[in-house]
Amino acid sequence: MRSHQPAITEICRHDPRYVYEAYEFMFDALGHSQKLHGRVPDEGEEEFGIEHHVSGPELLHGACDLARDEFGLLARTVFRHWGINRTDDIGEVIFNLIDAELLCRTESDHRSDFQNVFDLDRALSEGFTIELNETTFARRGSR
Repeated sequence: MRSHQPAITEICRHDPRYVYEAYEFMFDALGHSQKLHGRVPDEGEEEFGIEHHVSGPELLHGACDLARDEFGLLARTVFRHWGINRTDDIGEVIFNLIDAELLCRTESDHRSDFQNVFDLDRALSEGFTIELNETTFARRGSR
């Protein structure tokens, strides 16, 4: 477990809409989003600067990208289990982490940056295809 465990546990007590794992995932999603946009801090840097900042929409897209990579076709199911049903929910998780001083924000960051940005169901499920091997299908069909 990460060093944030006691603080996240406290957040979950105060706001039981989202499970512990949702908060942990958002730290990974933030790092993933920074990587996607070329804003990863150098290893020696102890503090993050404005050059490492990602916007709400960038974080949303990064979170969905990471969820599809980690959970595949189950990404939507995992998010629902965590209590995350809309982009607004991701914003609530992020701002709960900000309020607990586990993440920082700029003056231009607002909860509204996460409101109805896109259809979360579609974002977590698009791009997946199930391909059938035609020779296997043909053999089954000829039996």
